[in-house]
Amino acid sequence: MSALTPLLNELLTELRQPQVRDLAWTLLSPPLLNPGSPALRHPLAASRWLAEPARLADWLRAQEHSPAALLEQLDTTPHQRLGRYYERLWQYALEQAPDLRLLAANLPVRDNGHTLGELDLLLEDDDGLHHLELAIKLYLGPSEDGPNAWLGPGAEDHLLRKIEHFYQHQLPLSATLEGMCVVREFSEATPSAGLWLGGYLFYPWPTRCPPPAGASDHHLHGRWLHRHEWPRYQEVHPEGWQALSRKRWLAPAACDADERWTAEQFADWLAELPEDGFPQLLVRLAFQDGRWREQERLFLVGDRWPRVHSGYSR
Repeated sequence: MSALTPLLNELLTELRQPQVRDLAWTLLSPPLLNPGSPALRHPLAASRWLAEPARLADWLRAQEHSPAALLEQLDTTPHQRLGRYYERLWQYALEQAPDLRLLAANLPVRDNGHTLGELDLLLEDDDGLHHLELAIKLYLGPSEDGPNAWLGPGAEDHLLRKIEHFYQHQLPLSATLEGMCVVREFSEATPSAGLWLGGYLFYPWPTRCPPPAGASDHHLHGRWLHRHEWPRYQEVHPEGWQALSRKRWLAPAACDADERWTAEQFADWLAELPEDGFPQLLVRLAFQDGRWREQERLFLVGDRWPRVHSGYSR
């Protein structure tokens, strides 16, 4: 997937519609896991879109020109969590991708009314039938005075536990008796299980930790730091900062001048930020190629994170 990075960068410079930019990022950004990881499979692996990326680029440009269908599909669940938004972007693309057929998505697997889990995708291509699991994750790495594991911003989600859950529960689900009963509603073939994990890894500042075992050499990354460290960090890059809402955590930020925060707006926002509030994703913008574009991103966390953190919606 690293070979697709130049194309993604080109498209993110060209595209302006926010959801289309997220769609391009979803389809072309590198995974968090090493390409050799067991069961790792790009959902478009057998499609001409991946074999001939120019075709995919042309389709994305067409979405930019006429985004109504994409927006209509996303608007069916307008208040979705980031993970569900990511899945819906994939579903929209896979419904239109050449050389494959999306049979179903978000299929619950139950045993006598008890939900055992959900199959994210069931699709068919030239390589056969596939049960695919999708996830978008942002993890903050271990530090000397912080966590000792790679944690999600809410300090509840652990990278190692998530990977274990993939391999021990989610991927085997389609091979269980209950899972096969669900699959049989769509196909008589036996599915192969695969996963695709996208996102960002955030390294502590000022002391960087090593990447987690099994991470891709080309994974997307940023920094994280405690609140008391912010003034020292801001001295290096004093201007261009603003916070990103959760729905904008996918593609690198880009905006016009009227959407850019002034230094005063950022200072006022920071002054009102609760001391132990939920970690905030910040980006530093600079003027580039006709717009204000993301130069770096970081998580700003409370000084007691992750030791004191509860009561926030995930």
